[in-house]
Amino acid sequence: MLDVDKSLPKDPDELRQFTALLLAEVKSQAVLIEKLRHQLAGQRHHRFGSSSESIEQLQLALENSEIAVAKMTAKLRLPDEEPKDKPKRRPIPDHIPRMEVELTSGDDDCAQCGGLRRLGEDVTEELEYILGRFIVNRIIRPRFACSGCQAFTQATLPSRPIERGRPGPGLLAHVLVNKYADHLPLYRQSGIFERDGIDIDRSTLADWVGKSTALLEPLADAIGRHVLAGQTIFADDTPVKMLAPGTGKTATARLWAYGRDERPWGSDAPPASWYQFSPDRKGQHPKDHLSKYQGWMHADGYAGFEDLYRSSGIHEVACMAHVRRKFVDIHRAQGSAIADETIKRIAQLYAVEKEARGSPPDRRIEIRQAQAKPIFDDLEVWLHIQLPSISGKSPLAGAMRYALTRMARLRPYLNHGILELDNNTAERAMRSIAIGRKNYLFVGSQTGGRAAAIAYTLIETAKLNGIDPQVWLADTLARIPDYKINRVDDLLPWKTGHPIS
Repeated sequence: MLDVDKSLPKDPDELRQFTALLLAEVKSQAVLIEKLRHQLAGQRHHRFGSSSESIEQLQLALENSEIAVAKMTAKLRLPDEEPKDKPKRRPIPDHIPRMEVELTSGDDDCAQCGGLRRLGEDVTEELEYILGRFIVNRIIRPRFACSGCQAFTQATLPSRPIERGRPGPGLLAHVLVNKYADHLPLYRQSGIFERDGIDIDRSTLADWVGKSTALLEPLADAIGRHVLAGQTIFADDTPVKMLAPGTGKTATARLWAYGRDERPWGSDAPPASWYQFSPDRKGQHPKDHLSKYQGWMHADGYAGFEDLYRSSGIHEVACMAHVRRKFVDIHRAQGSAIADETIKRIAQLYAVEKEARGSPPDRRIEIRQAQAKPIFDDLEVWLHIQLPSISGKSPLAGAMRYALTRMARLRPYLNHGILELDNNTAERAMRSIAIGRKNYLFVGSQTGGRAAAIAYTLIETAKLNGIDPQVWLADTLARIPDYKINRVDDLLPWKTGHPIS
């Protein structure tokens, strides 16, 4: 899969070669889309003999492939692919309320010789979504001609999120939040809109999502820079299915979450979650993501992180929640007294953290040294004593060995007030993906996966800051087409967002 997010080559020959590869990738996706549409049509024709689940999977495959194509074409401003069966743009129904906005150039007189007379007007209809309802913005631009020199004048049409597109920023924000925050696949949204008398095909919605995420990508990058500027971050990953073209199967890709949340130690730095997509779980991916980061990283025991700890300025902090979870599972299955005692001792550590939460780093160190360190040390000694008394092949012994290994790497939290006892910040960042994964099942390609990562970065960061993601995205999509790239940080949700009421 071609990585369209990398910098473009500067050599003309290399650029031509890169463009040819990109066009080939777009055509490959187009062939896949045609194939899926054919399969879907067949399933619908024989739907009484097919499960609804199979039809839904084909719908989801189509929408994710179409998002990928839209993002690729928008990224390099390629002309849109026009499939033979692309749905025609239908008129917006008359029952949708209209709001007229008349734009004029601001000059009542001709600059050369005098007055202007109105010749006619151009009207652009923009379908918008506000406050739970559809409206149509009728943007009217009168055409004037000078009665003396016949010079023409007309106001310029304002920039819009999708050039020559119909959707307003509020509608685009609504579709993005529906898909990535409320877990509504696009074909379901299409059905919901139809009940309001709005006929928008799924493929059109996919085009909007792909182009919107391409437009918003610089803002997601800015959130990533903010995350990596922290002294400590939280990292986790989760599997997502990705279509493997030509095989008829799916491969296991990954979404990575990197979080920054300094509220537990009283910092006023805004919390944020930055998501990245990769086609597999190779350790090179987090190494690339974190190449510019130096500091502490809370994470699980994933072996792919080991090279980071050895070869970079990243210091590991393990996670007590992972340790506790293993003993909870064993206690539920076996009722083990040792597992129960371990859980109780870990609970004492969390009680100390509850007291320390919100205090400045120095005070947190004092509390932990006085209260948590004795509990932590006793738990470590107690596990060493208990381990020889049970079968080395038992699940309990495995949990105890895991705990002892991870506790050695968790000990830094006792001496640094900016660190946490667990990696729950990153795990919470994965919750929305885990829920949505049940609905969208898979991404269509690496480009589609990156589009999802951009959307999750924006929406989840807004939510972390108590900002309404739909209101903020609508405002941002209206402003970003004309915004200077070197000032994109001014659009971050904690600077411009609207608090959730």
